[in-house]
Amino acid sequence: MEFPFPVLVGDIGGTNARFALIEKPGDAPSKSEHRATRDFPGLEAAVADAIPHFTARPRSLIACAAGPVRGRKVTMTNARWDIDGATVAHANGLEQGLLLNDFEAQALTLPVVKDEWVRRIGDAPPSDKGAQLVLGPGTGLGAAALIEVQGRHFALASEAGHVDFGPLGAEELAIWPHIPLTHYGRISAESIISGPGLLRLHKARFAARGLIPPPHDEAKLVERAKADHYGEEADTIRMFWRLAARYAGDMTMAFLATGGVTFSGGVLPRLVEFLDVAGFRARYEDKAPFGDLLRKVSTRIILADDAVLSGMAAIAAEPDRYSIDYPTRAWV
Repeated sequence: MEFPFPVLVGDIGGTNARFALIEKPGDAPSKSEHRATRDFPGLEAAVADAIPHFTARPRSLIACAAGPVRGRKVTMTNARWDIDGATVAHANGLEQGLLLNDFEAQALTLPVVKDEWVRRIGDAPPSDKGAQLVLGPGTGLGAAALIEVQGRHFALASEAGHVDFGPLGAEELAIWPHIPLTHYGRISAESIISGPGLLRLHKARFAARGLIPPPHDEAKLVERAKADHYGEEADTIRMFWRLAARYAGDMTMAFLATGGVTFSGGVLPRLVEFLDVAGFRARYEDKAPFGDLLRKVSTRIILADDAVLSGMAAIAAEPDRYSIDYPTRAWV
């Protein structure tokens, strides 16, 4: 498999699409171009708008998108885009391309993550044995695992953000009845552990006490929390971290991710000042009878911007290091 250079890499989320150019194998991604997903009818139009802003015209594109990938196509979960790789390639004169699920790409990025990009959560040492897990609350909630298959990196994509997520303890039991159900009549992990979920959680905390919160959007909530670390908004964010830790513990057991847990992308890097490391690890490890197993699993958060673009650049440079079904997924 070969991707002709220059290669455009793109991270397509429900809110924003980010693009960067890799001029030759081994290069770091260029400064990224950001586009609001809602401003374009599809990926082909967003790519066409971004290309003139780079120093060279791309010959290939590797993009990840938030939604289940079926061959060369993906229907996005949190945006009204149906992406067809062949259509994108034809519209932009590309010779080759590849679509990845957004957290499949995050998992495949883990081998190139640098120590200076991350903050470790707790003292459990990193391990190179066992599956690695990557999670990220953003517009939705992504989850995937990375394993080694015959010396190559293989990502286990998932839609684990859509699993049911129930309350634990008196505080959560009081709040849960006030969290809106999805239009499928459920409360999923993504309902709470996501950017929109942070706001739902805040409103539910107030409603559980018979109160109405001040009108906020997610950005305003975070802004007010940063202005007052003892206020209600800050308390909501601290609870959000505890719920993220609980979910991470569940997913660690589901994937038996003894190789470590990484949070990447999404809202958490903006909330790291509210992270109580001891409280996080206590909630993460509270999985009897498997507490001893989880105490040995490292947890960390990637703080560097656009790390996943570097991961896709690595795939472009050395595609044979990755166990991807190129015959059914490559565009050309």
